[in-house]
Amino acid sequence: MEPRKRERRVIAVAGAAALVAVGLNIAFSVVAAHRRRKRRELPGFTAQVNLSAAEIKKLADRIIAKAKETYDSVAAVPLDKASFENVVVPLAELDALQFPLVQACVLPRMVSPSEDVRKASADAEKRLDSHFVLCRQREDVYRVIKEFAEKGERIGPEATRFLECLVKEFERNGVKLSQSKRKEMEKLKSHIDELNLRYLQNLSDFTKFLLLSEDELAGMPFEFLKDLEKADGKVKVPLTSYHVTPILEHCKVGSTRKQIAVAYGQKSGKDNLGILENLVQLRHKFARLLGYANYADFAVEPRMPKKSRKVLEFLEEMSEQLDDVANRELSVLKDLKMKEEGDAQFGMEDLLYYIKRAEEFKVDIDIGEIKKYFPVSLVISGMLKMFQDLFALRFDEIKDAEVWHDTVRVFSVWDASSNDLLGYFFLDVFAREGKYAHTCVVTLQNGCLCSNGTRKVPAAVLLSQCPKEFDGNSALLRFPEVVRLFHEFSHVVHHISNRASFSRFSSLRLEGDFAEIPSLLLENWCYESISLKMMSGFHQDITKSITSDACQSLKRRRDLFAGLKMKQEILLCLVDQIIHSSENVDIDALIKELHPKVMLGIPLLEGTSPASCFPRITIGYDAVCYSYIWSEVFAADLFVSKFKDDLLNQHAGLRFRNKILAPGGSRDSLDIISDYLGREPSLQPFIQSKTRNSL
Repeated sequence: MEPRKRERRVIAVAGAAALVAVGLNIAFSVVAAHRRRKRRELPGFTAQVNLSAAEIKKLADRIIAKAKETYDSVAAVPLDKASFENVVVPLAELDALQFPLVQACVLPRMVSPSEDVRKASADAEKRLDSHFVLCRQREDVYRVIKEFAEKGERIGPEATRFLECLVKEFERNGVKLSQSKRKEMEKLKSHIDELNLRYLQNLSDFTKFLLLSEDELAGMPFEFLKDLEKADGKVKVPLTSYHVTPILEHCKVGSTRKQIAVAYGQKSGKDNLGILENLVQLRHKFARLLGYANYADFAVEPRMPKKSRKVLEFLEEMSEQLDDVANRELSVLKDLKMKEEGDAQFGMEDLLYYIKRAEEFKVDIDIGEIKKYFPVSLVISGMLKMFQDLFALRFDEIKDAEVWHDTVRVFSVWDASSNDLLGYFFLDVFAREGKYAHTCVVTLQNGCLCSNGTRKVPAAVLLSQCPKEFDGNSALLRFPEVVRLFHEFSHVVHHISNRASFSRFSSLRLEGDFAEIPSLLLENWCYESISLKMMSGFHQDITKSITSDACQSLKRRRDLFAGLKMKQEILLCLVDQIIHSSENVDIDALIKELHPKVMLGIPLLEGTSPASCFPRITIGYDAVCYSYIWSEVFAADLFVSKFKDDLLNQHAGLRFRNKILAPGGSRDSLDIISDYLGREPSLQPFIQSKTRNSL
């Protein structure tokens, strides 16, 4: 069979799985179906969004049973009979079938008004996670997949990539290890998880505070002081980021800032440092069991750089390129300190305070007052219009679709030119009890090509905690909340724009670095007059949008001292990458050596241990803390090269949608960006923007 025909075959089967999923959904939810008879069906959408606790448990059971049945079927294929049809097709079909069913089980944990449903969803998520890990550790299934892969048959580029991903996922889960080595790996994982939790628990349990007089807290707003507990004629300042950051930003007393910074920097010090050192050693052992030179290479392999060495080179070059602009910024801050405090050494405790002071001189804007121009309803309507205009889309609200709460809105998304249905999104943006507390995007359904030539369309949910309307008046958003909402909706558009043929490659299932690039690129629209005016209007008279001067001030505020801010981030990323790339690194000694080099001579605060209160290095971003900076650099290149001079150019937006957003994970992300730019991505647009705009 020709490669393209074979690829179409697996796509057709995966599409047929969507039809099976519809049937399964109906079977799984008799009660829910009765409840929803009067609700409008969404063509091409098979995920359910309002299951009961009992239905969630039943659906999770059936998902697990179906996965076991499919894996058993593949494992039973004789090695000499392994083929595209009996190895790749069933696993691709399973992925297309089960993704929306799994999401129907796990979404309620984040959104359901019912505590029982949220608990059932959380339980189902744990069971499903454990089950899918076990699936990827099945040696009998891997042996058949590997046998077919080694035949080297031509099956088309996307099918080949799918096969490669399967092989790599099994191998990263230890399937090639002997039984004894696999047991050792599981013990290591268990020990690592235990230490991760201990590190975070130490931070959570830290309850120390400082007793300070009001004179020692000169410069702090009354609103801050009035909420502090009094003791012995002083106030108790808890050493939490909620209290420490405002003091480092506003307190005029240098000795107080230093006292607070040192105390906070010693948070969980020796205990957590010891835990981190132990964690690093265990992670290295884990990676070496799987055949990697170090843990950083294991963590970076599925991401855009592929190798830890490339990450280190990137961070070191970034730091060096930022030296000039950061030095100029530091000189400004030192001059301010000289005028206010005399000839005293500039320390890390001074950084936030004097950046804030410089903002007062250089940025004419009250960030608290600016929220009056951002009523929630106006921000959302303006945001939707901007994305429609830029990317040649049309959003139609569906008033009678099934939802999990009466404040949720549902939209269909159409290509404005062809009038093709592209997908759906749900807006669940208002705060309520029991709901997930952060702004984020949850994918409900991945897109894939169906057997009849149509597509199973993507669907996503945008969750946020916007304040509700009061007395008929739309609540107001702080500007950072506007940016966050805009950033996350960019992920929605990325997901909906996906045109990959395999569910496995639907847009947000990408290399971790690439997933953030489009959203970071599109954040730029939040700082430009033409787009900000579309999303703003004075709350008492929405015809009066934010002024052009205010837009410029917001942009200046973002870019002010960007070099020094980025240097701090680079320092932590270098520590993360070095300790996970090398063995037996003295973490404290490393930080003491790196700190003045990266931070332009500013010494580490004596007695502090930043690695003891840096949770990203422990859970979620271990060995990949660099990722956000990497994404920012690529986003800057794309923005400067393609959009900066014409922000609402629909031709450019449509090309971006088709060339960057549409492929999803079906191709290597670095190749996608390089083809789009016509060259390798560059650091220079990012560096130049910081050099030009910082001061």
